[in-house]
Amino acid sequence: MSIMKAPENTPVWTDESRCKACDICVDACPAGVLAMRYEPHSVLGAMITVEAPELCIGCNDCELACPDFAIFVADRKEYKFAKLTDAAKERAEAIKNNKYMTLSA
Repeated sequence: MSIMKAPENTPVWTDESRCKACDICVDACPAGVLAMRYEPHSVLGAMITVEAPELCIGCNDCELACPDFAIFVADRKEYKFAKLTDAAKERAEAIKNNKYMTLSA
């Protein structure tokens, strides 16, 4: 079995075929990187999206929280992650207050 390699210049990515839209990863993300987007063809009407990859701090909380192994975070040796800022914390809080849905919709 080989180790999964991160897509180039990508801190966090998802496998939508595994995602059941439970939004646990969105709740776990302290930096507001993840959100749910409306997806009428999914069972729950939503799907995970990486909304602000440049804010990813590489904490792996989303990857560890995902019950379906649908989200992946790059290795620290492969990617230079951002620092957690107050603006990122505010963004995470705004997404949670928006019922985990994307802010750009």
